[in-house]
Amino acid sequence: MPVPPRRRRLPLALLLVAGVAMSGAAGARGGSGANYDSYGGDQGGTRYSTLKKITRSNVAGLTQAWRVDMPAGALEVQPIVVDGILYTTTTNGAAMAIDAATGKTRWSVSYPGVGGGRGRGLTFWRSGNDRRLLVPAGGFVYALNADDGQLVSSFGDGGKVNLRLQLRGDDPQKNMVSIGTPPSLYKDVFITAGGVPEVSPSAPGDIRGWDVRTGKLLWSFHAIPHPGEVGYETWPQDAWKTAGGVNAWQGTIVDQKHGIVFAALGSPADDFWGGERLGDNLFGNSLVAIDATTGKRLWHFQTVHHDMWDADFAAQPILMTVRRNGRRIEAVAVTNKAGFIYIFDRRSGKPLFDVKETPFPPSDVEGEVASKTQPIPVLPAPLGLQKIGPELLTNRTPEANAAAREKLATMKYGGVFTPIAKDKDTIVIPGFSGGVEWGGMAADPKGILYANSEDIAWYTSIIDQNRPGAGRSKMNFSGYNKFRDADGYPATLPPWGTLSAIDMNTGQYKWKIPFGYYPELAAKGMKDTGTESYGGPLVTASGLLFIGATIYDQKMRAFDTATGKLLWEADLPFAGNASPATYVAGGEQYVVIAASGGRNIKGPKGASLIAFKLPK
Repeated sequence: MPVPPRRRRLPLALLLVAGVAMSGAAGARGGSGANYDSYGGDQGGTRYSTLKKITRSNVAGLTQAWRVDMPAGALEVQPIVVDGILYTTTTNGAAMAIDAATGKTRWSVSYPGVGGGRGRGLTFWRSGNDRRLLVPAGGFVYALNADDGQLVSSFGDGGKVNLRLQLRGDDPQKNMVSIGTPPSLYKDVFITAGGVPEVSPSAPGDIRGWDVRTGKLLWSFHAIPHPGEVGYETWPQDAWKTAGGVNAWQGTIVDQKHGIVFAALGSPADDFWGGERLGDNLFGNSLVAIDATTGKRLWHFQTVHHDMWDADFAAQPILMTVRRNGRRIEAVAVTNKAGFIYIFDRRSGKPLFDVKETPFPPSDVEGEVASKTQPIPVLPAPLGLQKIGPELLTNRTPEANAAAREKLATMKYGGVFTPIAKDKDTIVIPGFSGGVEWGGMAADPKGILYANSEDIAWYTSIIDQNRPGAGRSKMNFSGYNKFRDADGYPATLPPWGTLSAIDMNTGQYKWKIPFGYYPELAAKGMKDTGTESYGGPLVTASGLLFIGATIYDQKMRAFDTATGKLLWEADLPFAGNASPATYVAGGEQYVVIAASGGRNIKGPKGASLIAFKLPK
């Protein structure tokens, strides 16, 4: 699913609270020092920090250091920290600079569409004294002076680049792109990958490289191939003129050493019925390696042929280093909503574990032609359930089980890649938010991958299009529906959410535990149910995994990366549906997370940034 479109904002309003110039040597990139200066910790998305001041032995002493409150809304930002200053977006359309040691505001600036809650961060770039923040906001990327929040007037059009231009023509109304995840960086090139609708009519989700100084477009990678490009034959003739979707709405990562952009491109439009886009539809549902200087395709791997399940990638790829037969391999891993994890040699694109083209049933929907096979990795084992049946339904109470069985008997069900029926509810397992959601995974230098995932069945059906209009497909779908029992809890067996550590050197799980709980069920003794989670983990060199993410229990936790043992937890004012960051300010190590009630339908509403540190 793409990032939801931003609401329209009022005309530009500049609200400068205070401007403080900053100085100091550049921190080491990639969470490898006092700074945490990128979305995902570094441009490779590893969510790993070399900091060691907070350890297994002292983490239980963490206490709240400061808290910054914001208007209620869905706050999903991962702040970045550079030279003792924390940068964030807010729920009400602002970018902020905050003293990372005290939580005091340095400056706050409002621009149309900035933040808006589900903006997930910003990008920091510097060259000498030129220090900039690239802020994604709706259909724009703003360039701000990091010292005072003022627009960089020489960038783009008065300080912003319009992503709805220079795409498929220059009609913004036909190029509805919305970017919520920060651009990635390679030298002086910033790379954008916004979300587009996955229901026709839709724009293509092209990956584009821009000059960070001027905002000039440097290159475009066509997500839907043009004539003469690899993959053109996997679509109907001339599909590139009108087809849409295929967007890396979760953002891209960059291998700085080799100059490679990795994009995990999502579902083509329409994402549940492909009768008007017959074929495998490259580069839909594909991990693509792109030359960061030229935008040329280096290699690709498609994880779902002709997607009919919205089984796209809900998280960025991640760079890793693993060992195979005594040899060190620079790798890139990616996971999709079907719960499979794929890992490749990042230079050649060769899978490091076998992938088998496996037969699956055909579709019986009018005009649809499903792929005969799908590529299934032999290792690692999937993150979640791959099938459903009466024996896999909830045992929470006899009444809940009976209601779930009664509902299931009216539906079409089977397993992963079961074709969705027309006018009949069809179970999609592991679900439309299955596997790892937008917060992504974390990886350490030993080749261990850490992932929180949810395991909840959803359902939908194919229906005749009930929204007439130019460019719309003949068929539509009946919506995203969670399969629940009579009391509103997931209708499948728990755990409904897990946290795992996977040794990607061998493909074997080191540990896997239930993650999160429903407070009212825990009070009745059901403490191992797990729950949905949105937001990724953070791993440190001291052997700690920090994570919020769970929807219903409003907790921040720290686990032992070696065993999965819970070492510390603290209450948050709202659900921590964001990825944490860690940094050093004033000689102390902090861990900070955004919390809000945006995705929690039962819990309190509000929004805050909360930082923790050890007492002196």
